[in-house]
Amino acid sequence: MKICFWGSVARALKGITDGGSELQMALLAKALARGGHEVVCFDYEITEDFVTTDGIKVLKIKGWYDGIKAIRVFTHRIPKLYSLLKEQNADIYYCRMRDFMNILPYLAARKLKSKFIIAMASDLDALGFKMRLKYFYIPNLRQVKWLIFNGLLTEIIHPWLLHKADIVFVQHEGQKQILLRKGIKSIQLNNLIDISKLPVISNPIKNDFVYAGWLDKRKGIAEFFELVKRSPSHSFKVIGPPRDKTGKSCYEELKTFQNVSLLGELNHSDTLYHIGNSKALISTSPMEGFPNIFIEAWAYGIPVLSLFFDPGGVIKREDLGEVAYGNLDDLVNSLGSVGNSDEFAEKAKAYVENHHVLNELKIKEIDKLFNELNINNKI
Repeated sequence: MKICFWGSVARALKGITDGGSELQMALLAKALARGGHEVVCFDYEITEDFVTTDGIKVLKIKGWYDGIKAIRVFTHRIPKLYSLLKEQNADIYYCRMRDFMNILPYLAARKLKSKFIIAMASDLDALGFKMRLKYFYIPNLRQVKWLIFNGLLTEIIHPWLLHKADIVFVQHEGQKQILLRKGIKSIQLNNLIDISKLPVISNPIKNDFVYAGWLDKRKGIAEFFELVKRSPSHSFKVIGPPRDKTGKSCYEELKTFQNVSLLGELNHSDTLYHIGNSKALISTSPMEGFPNIFIEAWAYGIPVLSLFFDPGGVIKREDLGEVAYGNLDDLVNSLGSVGNSDEFAEKAKAYVENHHVLNELKIKEIDKLFNELNINNKI
């Protein structure tokens, strides 16, 4: 079977992690390739085609940057990408994240009588416009041109594609229920992790709490700053660069705290090393999907302390840390009672092994799912 991916996946396939969605697309592509399928990925960011060690073909889109900037999306990009997608004559077309250009693999699939999959990258992909306005568009108002053009088209096309797709993949039960209330059926496909890529940590120190990610208003940097202010007896490591005015302001203030180490932007391996050496991973983001970083922390046996977010209720259900449900006082208190015993570590690692690890069992599960989709109209 031939599966065609569209999206920014090339760097993740080379081991460079720019974002969670890119990593998940790369891991799914690897799982399908290892299952014996032909996998082709189109990525507009690359200038040369290449083939990975798993046999995944990654193809450039020639002429992506040609044409007049203001109109080239219509004169060059859309026609070229649509043509290339059709030429692949794939059995299944797959995309992830909100993007108005996802309509092109859908149209190619319909033209060829193939199947089309769209996957959730965040709860915001499943929620309605009001929630996206609050948690995505308003915090990103500085990108006015992008919001007017891409945002408007995406808001028209994305909800329509959710209803038209042959299958929608969700990351957790919460997303599934959101879509079901809209009359959209979906299948949960858990985020994957390749534990062979995790740096080995023989004797973890576990002295500090770790915060990792973009430092901006949308990710809850102001709430994290308040947490640090209220917790002078605890030490923190902060990984990531400031991305907006709020992030820059908090970053400068955090420089004055003796109990905070600002590590800046690190590569994926170094970030994992600090997580594996921490007491717990802290998240103050109000809206996510199923963060890869949560899974990575649990793979090291490290608990997650979340101010707002619990993907599908898994933290509470599996006892994998603490959720404060927006109560900062509760999160502050959890710093002093965090459980990262050997017993907890074994439980967390077992959860990851059973639900997220990219192994032979998971490859067979994904292979079965895609084969069923290819045979049937819908699953």
